[in-house]
Amino acid sequence: MNGMILAAGLGTRLRPWTLEHPKALVPVDGVPMLERVMKLMASQGYDNIIVNVHHFADQVLEFLEGNDFGISVRVSDESDLLLDTGGGILQASKMMADAPLLVHNVDILSSADLGLLHDIHIHEDNDITLLVCDRDSSRKLVFDSNRDLCGWHNLKTDEYRKVKDFQSNEIVELAFSGIYILGKNALLSLDKYSSRIAKKSFPIMDFLLSGLDNLKIRALRDDTLKILDIGKPSSLEQAEKFLETLQVNSTKRRVNLS
Repeated sequence: MNGMILAAGLGTRLRPWTLEHPKALVPVDGVPMLERVMKLMASQGYDNIIVNVHHFADQVLEFLEGNDFGISVRVSDESDLLLDTGGGILQASKMMADAPLLVHNVDILSSADLGLLHDIHIHEDNDITLLVCDRDSSRKLVFDSNRDLCGWHNLKTDEYRKVKDFQSNEIVELAFSGIYILGKNALLSLDKYSSRIAKKSFPIMDFLLSGLDNLKIRALRDDTLKILDIGKPSSLEQAEKFLETLQVNSTKRRVNLS
C-alpha cells in the first residue's frame, strides 16, 4: 500500500526549534515525529512511502538514510520550491506506480486505523476518503447525510466555501484530521487542477473544494479518534501525556459510518 508523509513545511509555529531543524524531526518523548508517523504507517500495512522535503532537507535525508524501517522509502525533493500540500502530493504521486495514496501530515499524533481507512476507501469506491471526527476546531468540513463533502466552514468568521448547495438542517460539520486517501481519478484530477490554475504550489483544501470533475469525496467519521496536532509549542508540551492515552488497536475501533 502506498503512503505519503507531508514533511516539507517550514514549521513556523514551532520556532525557535525550526530555525535550525525541520519540523519533521521535532522529538516527542525522544522520538522524531517523522519516525513515529513512519512506524505507524508501516505497522498498518503501508510498505511503499514517500516523504517530501524542503526545510532543512539535508537533515531529513540524513535521518532517512540512517534508519531502516523495513519498507520502501523514497524522497520527493522540493528544495527548489515549496509546493504546499496540493503541489507536494501531485509531485510525489508521479513517483508512484499505483493508487490509492494515503496522505498523512507529519505533525499529527493519532490513534487512526489507517488499514481501515484504506479498506473503506476501496469498499465504497471513493475518489477521496477523508478521516474526520467530531472535535473542537475553528474550521470544519461540511458533509451531507451520505457523508459526501459539501463545503468548508470557518466558525470564527462564519465564512462558507461550498462545493455544492445544502440546507443547514441536512448537514453535519466535522473536523479534518490531516489524514486522507486519494484514488487514481483524484490524482488525475489534481494534475488537471494544477494546470487549470497554472500553479505548481497550492493547498490541497483548495482542490478539495474546487468541485472539479465531480469527484466522490466522502468522510470516514471516527468519533473515538484520539488526535493531537503537535505543530505548535502548546500542543507539543501536551504530547508526551497524550502518547500515554494512545492505544492503536483496530479490533476495538468503533467507527461511525452514519
